[in-house]
Amino acid sequence: MEQKQQLPNATAVLVLGICSIVFSCLGVGLVLGIIGLVLASKGRKMYKENPSIYEGNGSLTAGFITSIIGTCIGGIYAIYYIIAVAILGGVAMSLGHLTN
Repeated sequence: MEQKQQLPNATAVLVLGICSIVFSCLGVGLVLGIIGLVLASKGRKMYKENPSIYEGNGSLTAGFITSIIGTCIGGIYAIYYIIAVAILGGVAMSLGHLTN
C-alpha cells in the first residue's frame, strides 16, 4: 500500500492562521492571515486535483479558517487604527486653530 504524502505547507498554514489571530491587534495579524490564505489556496488546489495521494487536509482546512478569522480581525483593527488617527488628527488640528 502506498503511503500518502503530507500536503505541502499544511502545518505552516495552521501556524500562520493561529499567529494571525494572536497577533491581530498588532497589525501583523493581517499580513500573516493573508499569507496563510495564499498558501492554503495553493494546498487546497493540489488536494482537489488528486486527493488520493495527500493527507493533512484537516490541518490545511483549520489553517484556512483561522487565517480567515485572523485576517478579518486584523482588518477590523486596521480600520480602527485609521479612524483613531483621523479623529486624533482632527482634534489636534482643531486645537491648533484655537491657539492661533
